[in-house]
Amino acid sequence: MFEVYTDGASTGSPGLAGAGIFIKDGSHVSQHSIPLGVKDTHEAEFIAVIKALEVLKDMGAATVSLRSDSQTVVQAIEKEYIHKDLYKPLLADILALSKEFPLFFVKWIPSKENRADDLARQAIRKNKGHEDQ
Repeated sequence: MFEVYTDGASTGSPGLAGAGIFIKDGSHVSQHSIPLGVKDTHEAEFIAVIKALEVLKDMGAATVSLRSDSQTVVQAIEKEYIHKDLYKPLLADILALSKEFPLFFVKWIPSKENRADDLARQAIRKNKGHEDQ
């Protein structure tokens, strides 16, 4: 089973943003910090999940346990619905990708338990040339 932690962070609403992904498969760990340019925090959270699912697909994952400290993202995935139009295409991408895994679970966790938190903050610092977007 692949244990996956995702986090999105932004310096403003919107502001420079980043996605953090921490993947554990048995004793193997992979970590990703992905700069996202200018996004709001919720966009960054949704995009972090999309990027994680793309990485997991490339890794050939079958059973995925996704953990996020974003209640908005976790509830949207569980209900397969989000009210705000900006996030609907992002949720659609997540739902389509999640169906490619035979077993897919999502769970909300407190921020202090999110192993991807530092990775998302590192990703913000990797943004270059996006300050004026």
